[in-house]
Amino acid sequence: MKTVVISYPDFFHGEAEAISAMLVDGTADRVHLRKPLSSEADMARLIAGIPVGLHQRLTLHDHFGLAGKFAVGGLHLNSRNPRPLSGWNGLLSCSLHSPDELKCLSPEFDYAFISPVYPSISKPGYRPDFTIEDLQPWLDSRIYALGGVTADRMPEIEAAGFGGVALLGAIWKAKVDMHSFRLQFISHGDSAQAQLAGMRAVLQGGCRWVQLRMKDAALEQVAAVGREAAALCRSYGATFIVDDHVELADELGADGVHLGRNDMPVEEARRILGPMKIIGATANEFADINKACMAGADYVGLGPYRFTTTKKNLSPVLGLDGYRLITEQCVRSGIRLPIVAIGGITAADLPLLASAGVQGVAASGAILRASDPVAECSEWIGQQEKFNTTKY
Repeated sequence: MKTVVISYPDFFHGEAEAISAMLVDGTADRVHLRKPLSSEADMARLIAGIPVGLHQRLTLHDHFGLAGKFAVGGLHLNSRNPRPLSGWNGLLSCSLHSPDELKCLSPEFDYAFISPVYPSISKPGYRPDFTIEDLQPWLDSRIYALGGVTADRMPEIEAAGFGGVALLGAIWKAKVDMHSFRLQFISHGDSAQAQLAGMRAVLQGGCRWVQLRMKDAALEQVAAVGREAAALCRSYGATFIVDDHVELADELGADGVHLGRNDMPVEEARRILGPMKIIGATANEFADINKACMAGADYVGLGPYRFTTTKKNLSPVLGLDGYRLITEQCVRSGIRLPIVAIGGITAADLPLLASAGVQGVAASGAILRASDPVAECSEWIGQQEKFNTTKY
């Protein structure tokens, strides 16, 4: 099967390099450049950043005039651009949305996307009103499945007779290491030395997800600690998250940011950081999780589990029943956003939370207050392994 990747709708830092890598490493046979709101100049800059030898494997959805200038190999027709360039002899594709459109596909098209084959990842709530069985009489090598396509669905797609797949939501997402996600350390301390000492202890104890949280510190202080924290996390192969300060994520080389309920909106952070940075959002109820999911967050920190002195302006305490209720609401609503429990959690709570449907726990004071934080962190990880389930 062929694999087409459709570009992220907004431009982002490092995009040309990301597209080039996909074409070189075999992730994509072709990349479709679809940015409906782009200017011709911005699109030209993106193409110019991709090696000339790869231009034949690009397809334009807009600004068809650039095809000749850059020797682009394909055009994709749509409502904005319903006809190809005069004399066009490159690849031609289009989009379909029903079995009726599929059975009437013109032979002039080299291939076509039909969508959504599964509930869309990039457009929550966009679901198919047909089945794969409805499509099968007209499936052949020209028809590519689009919408909700993930790695686990590939065998079904190939067996059905599709000629390829088109990836959008599944490909332009930050990589969340779910094993590391299970224990997240939130930094704490009144000085740079205390902050870094706590991080070093949990990393030595086996934690592989660290969030730098310095809520009341000046930006330059956060940046200074962040540079050392980033290097420390890299040396252990740990995920490094910055709390609140979206403007520091690229500068520090952080894997992402975590945003509180009163911090920058997830949508704005995503526009700034692009699709490849992890964005976490704070939640206290199901509505917060639903909003975060719709906005494009990669995970949520749900809490507090119980009262904690580590955080000011605490939201209403959820308790175990609150977690169970909210995770059940997520399942009923089809929301699969990873949830990390936070707020006053101890090692003794791990088996209970493991049964409540969350995918991870976050800790700070409970580990730092131990007589041996390194050993305490190792104990937490051992408990997680012991109580590991399909949910947690």
